[in-house]
Amino acid sequence: MLSINVFLATIGYAFLGIAIFVVGFRLWDWLTPTDIWKEIAEKHNIALAILTGAIAIALSIIIGSAIHG
Repeated sequence: MLSINVFLATIGYAFLGIAIFVVGFRLWDWLTPTDIWKEIAEKHNIALAILTGAIAIALSIIIGSAIHG
């Protein structure tokens, strides 16, 4: 059975990981010269959508590894 301390730590690390992910993704979005969401949604730029997904996965792996240890 999971203790309350382990459960709260898991929830805390989950929120920390999500916050770091959002900050990292927004930073990447800010550093790129184009509006990513406009390119994907209006101009249907599939290559940029694939790249954005790859960046999201890479950030998630890095953050997960950093938090897990």
